[in-house]
Amino acid sequence: MLSIGLILFFEKKCLNSLENMFEKSIEQKMRLNKTILITGATLALIAVLFGAFGAHGLKKLVDESSVTSFNTGVRYQMYHAIVLIILGNMSALNKTFQKRIFYFFIGGIALFSGSIYLLVIDEVLGISLSSIGFITPLGGFLLIFGWIFFIAALVKIK
Repeated sequence: MLSIGLILFFEKKCLNSLENMFEKSIEQKMRLNKTILITGATLALIAVLFGAFGAHGLKKLVDESSVTSFNTGVRYQMYHAIVLIILGNMSALNKTFQKRIFYFFIGGIALFSGSIYLLVIDEVLGISLSSIGFITPLGGFLLIFGWIFFIAALVKIK
């Protein structure tokens, strides 16, 4: 009788431990997804604001070539903001892959689009920022690596 009681006791303890681990894992995944969703939506909002500025305010300040470059930064930011919103809704992806994709895309957007924005408005500010031109391709590489990890994560879905 005592051995059955001990078995039931340990079984209950093990089940409770597993249940707690599972709940914490789901909670962490939900928190990560929420962060990715909020970041994606915020970057999309910023892309819309920058796009409006590029279409209306920037044309008065810089030449057409610069406006085209600025719009390229806005476009790539919006593409990746939308992908982040999709990524945040993909619960089937491995959490580690999801984090890596998220960080690659955030870094890529900051370096690629951010450097384009700075290079375009340097004319307006009267400061030469041409020395940061090498950052743009680094941002592009981060975006590419983000896509490579995204594809790898999709392949690993069971």
